[in-house]
Amino acid sequence: MEELNVVHLINDYGFPIVMMVGLGYFIYFIWGFINEHIDPALEEMHMALIRVIDKTRMLDQDMIRLQQKVNVVLEYRARDKLKEEILQKENTERRKNNDTQ
Repeated sequence: MEELNVVHLINDYGFPIVMMVGLGYFIYFIWGFINEHIDPALEEMHMALIRVIDKTRMLDQDMIRLQQKVNVVLEYRARDKLKEEILQKENTERRKNNDTQ
């Protein structure tokens, strides 16, 4: 069988027809490459992105809970410190009253 020569094909069918066939093959090749390589990688990256978003939300919720716990501890410390100051004032007043009597 005779080899496919581009010059003979252009002479037989014309330049636009040969170029459209070449463009069709190029599109078919690109379509296959995208379906074989790019789509699976995109799907994998999409799932990884969903996992990262979920972990970020969980960390954000953990940070909120931790901040609430810290606020409660600080509030309790402030109350305890205020109670101690009140007790110290009462003790000093009692001592002063006992000393004056």
